[in-house]
Amino acid sequence: MLAILETYPWLLPVIIFVGRICDVTLGTLRIIFVSKGERYKAPIVGFFEVFIWVVVISQIFSNANDLVAYLSYAAGYAAGNYVGILVENKIAFGYQLIRVYTRKDARELIKLLNKKSIGATFVVGEGAVSSVNIIETVVDRKSMNDALSVITGFDNDVFYLVEDIRYKKKGIFTSENKISRFNLLKETKK
Repeated sequence: MLAILETYPWLLPVIIFVGRICDVTLGTLRIIFVSKGERYKAPIVGFFEVFIWVVVISQIFSNANDLVAYLSYAAGYAAGNYVGILVENKIAFGYQLIRVYTRKDARELIKLLNKKSIGATFVVGEGAVSSVNIIETVVDRKSMNDALSVITGFDNDVFYLVEDIRYKKKGIFTSENKISRFNLLKETKK
């Protein structure tokens, strides 16, 4: 590798830049896997993250004598954060709890969500001014925009919260199974 860098000295800043993008992107994914309790994925991603970082750092310490290499390192770090966020949004790993507060009939919203294969539960609560319907649904992150469009289409004045979920067990989730009328009837008869 040193012979290539001697022949093409402009290649070192490019290698540093690309290496930092890769390792910071992997670091972003590792943090997400740790926060979601993915104990097998996080160490594997972490191994490759640190391996790339060690290779890049060793090249900087042994060959980089100029400001361009240092700027490439910093720019790669910044770009890696950006790329990491793009990758994380693309894979949309995990589940979200959407909690909806509305004064409208919650049963109608649940029917609309069920048409999109999104299960939901509601309770009646007492707000500061009047009673409200509180609807909760758990969706995978890839289905979150669909659920939010149904919710905001149902009630323009809706108040909702979205929270990350670390663990879940059972239930009706959009990526795992589709809601059928038979499943809904079976659940209501229990």
